[in-house]
Amino acid sequence: MKAVAFGQYYPANSFVHRLDPRMKLLFLVAFIVAIFVANNFYGLAACAAVLVFVIAFSRVPFLKVLSAVKGIFFLAIFTGAINVLFHTGEKTYWAGPAVYWNWGIFCVSQEGIVFSVFLILRLLLLVLCSSMLTYTTTPVSLTDGIESILTPLKWVKFPVHALALIMSIALRMIPTLMEETARIKNAQTARGANFESGNLFKRIGAFIPVLIPLLLSAFRRADELSDAMEARCYKGEKRTKYKKLRFSWRDLVAFLVMAAMIAGVALLRVYLGEIL
Repeated sequence: MKAVAFGQYYPANSFVHRLDPRMKLLFLVAFIVAIFVANNFYGLAACAAVLVFVIAFSRVPFLKVLSAVKGIFFLAIFTGAINVLFHTGEKTYWAGPAVYWNWGIFCVSQEGIVFSVFLILRLLLLVLCSSMLTYTTTPVSLTDGIESILTPLKWVKFPVHALALIMSIALRMIPTLMEETARIKNAQTARGANFESGNLFKRIGAFIPVLIPLLLSAFRRADELSDAMEARCYKGEKRTKYKKLRFSWRDLVAFLVMAAMIAGVALLRVYLGEIL
């Protein structure tokens, strides 16, 4: 359960932790944009260098950050395999034939292999950067940051505060539900349930006794949270803030790094072209 990155917060007194949550949200958006703007490995290398720089200044253990990749390992392998088999092309990147194998709609080529590696790296960078946001920002700070960024929508009567609160609670409940799933699974295993043997359909059927109590537990936690909020006189609108969000010199440094990253990736895209 410690490998579940989304929704976890790693407490530390670092440069990244003390950044304004609004700047961290904007930095994440800019990083995602830079990843998709990059169309060659040099652009991805620039994004990876910035990410390593952020991890180093966050004081979050590097292995803990990498653990976030475990959740999408199967998705990354599946995406790479699909692109290897279906991406056709005649480009060559090393000595040897451009196409290694071709049968019907399936094709394995140098261009397909390179394109698959490029997509996998893009997916990994996306997950790692997203996990850094939750590792270095508390759910309360995330709620305040999202609400502040979406403040202009209040002019059209959009429930910004409610949306930010829902997103924060959902993010926080992910590791909680994962822990609950593990607890129920262990309890069912102790009663003789088998989740490891049999074909795919038998394994899926074995998880039905886990899903039903998990849903009941989720509804129970939702009721308890609702009662706790009502007991504390939570009204939702026109709430005051105990901590006011203010930009500092750290946020200026983060903004300059963000601008340099986007500019560098754009220049690499213009001058170096597509995947190299």
